[in-house]
This record gives sequence, C-alpha cells and structure tokens, in this order.
Amino acid sequence: MTPADGPPAVRARRSVTAVFALNGFLAALWVAHIPVITERAHVSHAQLGGLLLLIGASAFVAMQLCGPVIDRWGSRPTTIAAALLLSVAIIGPALARNPEALAASLALFGFANGALDVSMNAQAVAVERAYRRPIMSAFHGYFSVGSLLGSGLVALTLWLDAGVVPTVIGAAVFGAAAVAAVRRWLVPRGYGDPTIEVLPGEAAGEPETSSSRGSRWWHEVDLRQLGLMALVAFALMLAEGTAYDWSALHVVETFGTTEAIGAITFGAFSAAMTVARLGIDRITASVGAVRLVRYGALIGAVGMTVAVLAPVAPLAIAGWTVFGIGLAGLIPQIFTAAGNLTVRASGRAISVVVGCGYLGMLAGPAVIGFLSGAVGLNGALVVAVVALAFAAAAAGVVAPRNRISPTS
Repeated sequence: MTPADGPPAVRARRSVTAVFALNGFLAALWVAHIPVITERAHVSHAQLGGLLLLIGASAFVAMQLCGPVIDRWGSRPTTIAAALLLSVAIIGPALARNPEALAASLALFGFANGALDVSMNAQAVAVERAYRRPIMSAFHGYFSVGSLLGSGLVALTLWLDAGVVPTVIGAAVFGAAAVAAVRRWLVPRGYGDPTIEVLPGEAAGEPETSSSRGSRWWHEVDLRQLGLMALVAFALMLAEGTAYDWSALHVVETFGTTEAIGAITFGAFSAAMTVARLGIDRITASVGAVRLVRYGALIGAVGMTVAVLAPVAPLAIAGWTVFGIGLAGLIPQIFTAAGNLTVRASGRAISVVVGCGYLGMLAGPAVIGFLSGAVGLNGALVVAVVALAFAAAAAGVVAPRNRISPTS
C-alpha cells in the first residue's frame, strides 16, 4: 500500500507506532519519578495535587490550540514539534529545586504532552485510512508498552542509583533521536483520504489558504454527532481514570490486603488493557466499531460490578482485570470516528474529542473521591458502571457516516 501523497503505509504505521510508544515512554519517566522529584523540589502532597491539575490544564489548552494548526499545516509538523518539545520538557522537572520551578516545568511538559496526544492521534487516523481496516487500538497498545518500558527504566536506574538528571537527559537524547529517525515517514495532510479534493494551487501536505478553507470549520461538522462523541469520550476516560487512581486502594481498603496486593490489582488492569489493545483490531474488523464499543462497555461494566460486589480480594482483582479488557478498544474507536467525521476540520474534531476525554480522565478520580466520603468507595465506583452504560447506549455514534464535503 503506497498512497500517492505520502510514504508507504507500512512505514508510516511503524513510524506512528514509534511516536505513540515514545509518548508513553516519556510520560512514564515523569510519573515514575514523582516521589523523587517532589522530594527534591520540597513539594507537599497538597501542592502536588495542584501541580497535577496544572499539567491537565496546560495539556487541555494545547489540545484545543493544536486542532486549527493541524487543519492548516497538517499533523506531521505538529507531531514532530510536539515530540521534540516533550523530549526536552522531560528534563525540567528533574532540575527543579522549588515548587515554582517545578510548576513552570510541568506546565511546559503538560502542554507538549497535550499537543502530541492530539497530533499523533491525527496521524494514526490518517494511516488507518490508508490501511482501510482498523489499526487504531494497536497504536494505543504501544503507548502502554512505552509506558511499561519507561517505568522499568526508572526502576532500574533508581535501583542502580544512576541519578534522576542523567536518566532524563539520556531519555531526552533518545527521544530526539527517535523523532529524527521516523520524521520522514510521518504522513502529510490529506494522506490516505481519496475524498479530499486538491484545489488549484494546493498540493497534498501543503497548508490551506484562506480561500481554500472556505466556510467556518463548524459548518463542515455534524455538531450534534461531535458533541455526543465528546460525551462518550468523557464517560469512557472517566471510567479509565477511576482504575488508575482507585483500583489499588479499593482492594487494600475493602479487604485489608497489603499494598503489594493493591499494586498487583492495578498491574492486572494495566496488563489486561495493554494486551487486549494489541490484538483487538481484528475483532473490530470482524464485528464492527459499534458492536465493539457496545459490548466492550458492557463487559467493562460487568467487570466493575464484580469488583464492587466481590466478597474476597482475588475475585475483586479478577473484576478489575475484566474491566481493563472491556475498556481496551473503546477510546481508539471514538478517536477514529472523530477523525473521520469531517475532511477539512479533522484536527479540530479530534482535539475536541480528545480534550473532553482528557477532562473525563481528570474528573473521574475526583468524582469518586468526593462520593466515597458520602456512600463509601464501593458505592462511589458505581459511577464508572453508569458511565459505561451510557457509552454502550450511545455506541452508534462511532458508526461510519458520510462526511460533510468541504466547500470551496
């Protein structure tokens, strides 16, 4: 497969996969170093909570700014710039020696991570178009693989007492080298999409002019469908965020287990999601995106129900594992549907949906924490079941539809 307006699809897929893995790798370097970095910067737990919100806020801003940039210039230069910026930004937190310096460095880190999140997903949508079959879940699976590799590297270097700063500088150099290696195989604007008409004087991959853009971007999008996609993304990532912050604590507090068992719970969820994402594209191709989202959400809801009602810890861990399997392929389908909703405004559509999903990821743990004080942790976790029930009911939003043609 070699689309006329860009690199061979196989090489493009490998390059975009590498970007996803690099993003997961660099993000894990910050997360796994949090205890060390916050101690060096003299940051309290309360301050850390504010800093995590700062990362989320700066990432969300970047996501919304990237949409118009991608639609005008394409996701290729945006992906390259964001990946290079993230590679450099990972150094800042390690050098911070006070809360103010750490806040500034994390704002930059969050901005770069948000920009890369949107742009690499836009790249993935374009490559999937060229393949003419589902491959999006595998991209997200390799993000998880990169996260595992990054966490493993941090564990190893801390055990060897290699130092945080040398570790992140080495990671930054590796990140820059990885971007340089794959940049030529990232895809230009319009790649793999035969529905995009090339206007006079406009070559594929070149920026749009004001005359070629024509109407406002929202005139090219079914706003009701885009809004429903954003709500589903919010619900799904709210459920996923619940697992990241509450799965381990749920088992420890409910059954009085050790923290090691709690860590195993989260590990089981993460491993199940990663493995499932690497193989779920074939299922999507067989049953279709709508059925995958509907039944995946229901499987996730059953898993969470089992975890909440389990009388013993092993059954609760099994429930969290099933929860991860059910969630694995859902968000990739929403991102694919958003990217294919429109031709000219694909970047904006993706940025809206990814951004709302990210807000759900941030809101989920906070909502659970608030409700747990009133109804207990088990009762609060029912929110995730409700979110997945909504996603199952709204699964039809990912059905392929005729995109609104661009106006000239």
